[in-house]
Amino acid sequence: MTQVLRSKYAGDVTPKEAWDILENDGKSILIDCRTHAEWSYVGAPNLSQIAKKPIKISWKVFPEMDINPEFQTEITAACPDKEAKLLFLCRSGVRSIDAAISATEAGHKNAYNILEGFEGDQDDLGHRGRLGGWRFSGLPWKQG
Repeated sequence: MTQVLRSKYAGDVTPKEAWDILENDGKSILIDCRTHAEWSYVGAPNLSQIAKKPIKISWKVFPEMDINPEFQTEITAACPDKEAKLLFLCRSGVRSIDAAISATEAGHKNAYNILEGFEGDQDDLGHRGRLGGWRFSGLPWKQG
C-alpha cells in the first residue's frame, strides 16, 4: 500500500491487534463490510465473549458489487461517535481499505483497516482461510 493511500485513514492493524483493541477499548467497533452472502455462507466474527457484536454494513452490494450508496449514512447512524475506533473487516483486507477511507471522509477520525480480512489471501490452490485472516489467526467466529 502506498503512503498516499495510507494517509487517507487511520492505518492498518492485524486481526490480533484488532481483537486487542476491541477487547480493551469499550468504544471500539468492528464493522464487517462484506456482503450479505459472505456473512451468511462464509461466517462472521463472534465477539460475544467481549460482550460486543460486529456491525454489518456492506461496502459493496452483491451481486453487482456496486458501492453501497448509503454507506456513509449507515456508518454515521451506527457509529455517531466520530472519535471511536472503527475497525473495518472484509474478505481479504482490500474492500475494508476503501471502507475506512470513506468513513474518514465522513468525519470519523479513527477508521482502521484489518489486514488480511476475514479469510486471508488465496493459497497456491486458490483457497482462502489458510494464509492469514481473522479465522486463520484463531479468533472467534461462527458460521452464518
